[in-house]
Amino acid sequence: MTLSLLVTTASDITTNNATDSPQVPEADKEFIGIKENLGGYIPLDRWLIDDQGRKYQLKELFDKPVLFSFVYYRCPGICSPLLAGKSRVLESIDTVPGIDFNVITLSIDPKEDHVLAAEKKANYLSDLKRNIDPDAWRWSVGDQETIDLLTSAFGWKYKRTDDGHFTHSGSLMAVSPSGKIARYLYGDKFLPFDVKMSLAEAAEEKTGPTVAKLLKYCFSYDPEGRKYVFNILRVVGTLLLLWIVGIFLFVSRAKKVNPLDRFEDDEEEGGNS
Repeated sequence: MTLSLLVTTASDITTNNATDSPQVPEADKEFIGIKENLGGYIPLDRWLIDDQGRKYQLKELFDKPVLFSFVYYRCPGICSPLLAGKSRVLESIDTVPGIDFNVITLSIDPKEDHVLAAEKKANYLSDLKRNIDPDAWRWSVGDQETIDLLTSAFGWKYKRTDDGHFTHSGSLMAVSPSGKIARYLYGDKFLPFDVKMSLAEAAEEKTGPTVAKLLKYCFSYDPEGRKYVFNILRVVGTLLLLWIVGIFLFVSRAKKVNPLDRFEDDEEEGGNS
């Protein structure tokens, strides 16, 4: 299933000559947002450089599900709220980064280096209320070809603007150990339940958010208790609305029946008796 979504956009920073980039159809060049590629695969043979300056191949981190995101580290827009939202969910989720899943953040700016990535990572990790293995969250940089291949595989469309900024969306992606895209999570605020379910689906090589959306609607997250509670008012309100709509449709249909037709039907039945 392919779903085109135009999500939150922001202005960011960088100009690059993409002479080595794959050719992109003209229509897709104008689209900014995400064209979901659920069930599609990302290339795990590509190489990145992490915040410690270490070169690694993507498949090295895919012995478990991966929570993936695109940003760039000098971004003045949505990247900071996105990274903050990612940090908050990592400190509150009851699964363990590095043991149950890995995390990759990749800059879409090939001019950024691992030194800047390390500085940004240190800022966010220092604010976490939970200690996590630094190697569980790889803040990474890559070349233009690799960035293009990965953004294309995810259907993650962005645009370089004339003033050297980027226009792009905010999202997290849950990816299975085989590289299959299991779920997209949009925006810059994420509920631990959504992320946990996404990673659980990815671990089992499953895709499809329908059940999670239903659970999210019927349950509300309690941040203090860090759990979901049944939202009876929302469910009852929905059922009441459906009941009112049903009554309205019934009455409207009944009014369309002509009383003379009923009278004629009664006469015909009386004549036959």
